[in-house]
Amino acid sequence: MTLPDIPLSPAGADRTFQVDLRGLVDLLSHHLYSSPRVYLRELMQNAVDALTARRRLEPAAPADAFGIRLYADGSVVRVEDDGVGLTEGDVHTFLATIGRSSKRAEKIAEQRADFIGQFGIGLLSCFLVADEIHVLSRSAATPQAPAVEWRGRGDGSYTVRTLPASARPRPGTTVTLTPRADAGEWTSPAQVHTLARHFGSLLRHPVTFDDGTGGPGAPVNPEPAPWARTYPTPGARSRALAAYGAEVFGFTPLDTIELDLPAVGLKGIACVLPESVPAGRRHGHRVHVKGMLLSEQAEEILPEWAFFVRCVVDAESLRPTASRESLYEDDTLAAVRDALAERLRAWIARAAASDPDLLARFLQAHHLAVKSLAVHDDEILRMLLPWLPFETTDGHSTLDEFARTHRTVLVTSSVEEFRQVAAIASAAGLGVVNGGYTYDRELVHRLPEIRPEVSVADLDPATLTAHLDPVDRETELAAAAYLALARDALAVFDCDVALRTFQPASAPALLMDSREARHERTRSQLAREQEGGVWGDILGALRQEAPRAQLILNQLNPLVRTAVSIDEPELARTSAEALYGQAAMLSRRPLRPAESSLINRSFFDLLAHALRKDS
Repeated sequence: MTLPDIPLSPAGADRTFQVDLRGLVDLLSHHLYSSPRVYLRELMQNAVDALTARRRLEPAAPADAFGIRLYADGSVVRVEDDGVGLTEGDVHTFLATIGRSSKRAEKIAEQRADFIGQFGIGLLSCFLVADEIHVLSRSAATPQAPAVEWRGRGDGSYTVRTLPASARPRPGTTVTLTPRADAGEWTSPAQVHTLARHFGSLLRHPVTFDDGTGGPGAPVNPEPAPWARTYPTPGARSRALAAYGAEVFGFTPLDTIELDLPAVGLKGIACVLPESVPAGRRHGHRVHVKGMLLSEQAEEILPEWAFFVRCVVDAESLRPTASRESLYEDDTLAAVRDALAERLRAWIARAAASDPDLLARFLQAHHLAVKSLAVHDDEILRMLLPWLPFETTDGHSTLDEFARTHRTVLVTSSVEEFRQVAAIASAAGLGVVNGGYTYDRELVHRLPEIRPEVSVADLDPATLTAHLDPVDRETELAAAAYLALARDALAVFDCDVALRTFQPASAPALLMDSREARHERTRSQLAREQEGGVWGDILGALRQEAPRAQLILNQLNPLVRTAVSIDEPELARTSAEALYGQAAMLSRRPLRPAESSLINRSFFDLLAHALRKDS
């Protein structure tokens, strides 16, 4: 098989890329833009940039002299602006060359500060909904230039021709799309109006919409941003901002925090969520750049711990990504994130100092967020640690309230440990805090920094058992045989058995066992099973003296007093297993398979014994 001759270019000759426009549009629709609806945003954005350039040429013109007009009647979509317009040379340079933008021409660094877009591919988004784009423009920078028409088609071809000035009497640009049949949901008059309000409600230039029914154009952005308006009183301003937040986010804010960073031209509000949210769930924030909506899911503008607010902001100096649907991570964004975080801290400080009712409602809903912040922020720690709620042996309480009655505060290392000891510790007068939740143990240990008169220590099982009263010698001797049988029955769980008296009397037994102790016993068991192998050697090197669990029986409990007097060995063993299983379940820790089996077996054995006795 021979290959056909292919003409070759001279060695080293330059070649030009051949661009498949349909393939490029498909790439944009699937990987750059989130939805075809962005076509209208891109057209409005180009119009805003054109108006910005026109304002440079005529800075003395009235504020409302230049605007944007949208038209959609179901058959066409049209966007017209009074911007700087294009000459024929501009059309060849900026519309017919993919990837080139007027913002990337001369003085790019200066112009980036004034324009929203930077990539020059926005017009291609129109091919997501139409097969042809028609542009009619006349330059304001070169008044004597004729009007120019450009038609671009989805197959990659285009035509350019000049027209008499009468074709476009005033400078500016009109872009007209004839939608495809499958794009109706994005180009209907109602949808175009909705999208225009969605993307352009905060634009600083007047924008109107005409649905072709003959009525006057409806204003898309009739009022400036709520934070840019004047109000008769601070209360009126606060209510207006809260109402705007409710309209945008769909909830009534617990409070609104004004955001103002003059260095980057950022203004907006943060709305405090009225209800708690799961830890780590980050809500997206609405970010506008120069009035144009950039993203509704911009997580990156606030730190992770600030998941108790949702923001809507408008900024001048933040840099959009290529899709203009998120923010470019750079030093400016990092500085904005830090500055906004400081505003949130300042709001918390103000609430702590001057509005205890607001603070209480905030902490009730968002104590986890504040705890995560307090771990790393000493100022917040000093202000709010005494007011944060914790689970304690006195119920849910603030540390300030808890420390008034407990000068020594004990902290458990896990939730299950707290549940094992809470009732007994409370009856013994011990002050124990559940340190098993995220941040809690670390924060409670820092309480002496705020309350020097309080001491904090981890709960040691020996501390609790020291508060359990021993039984008298005669009772101990009478129960010796039962205790021996119980220890033998529970040896498989490395569990010792002891008899004590403690409150409440309704608790028959207390299982003292920690997660660390169980892990150590499991490791020791594996080492014994793997003895002689490499894995066994590794586990053996890690082996420590495995601490035993301890089942403490309560002599004050009537059931226990009956159990220790049993003289039938098998029944005694079964009762001990049942008491162990009940104590293990009360601890609410995950049960091992052997423990689940023991609980089932002891229940059925006791049931069988009771039935035999009755018969």
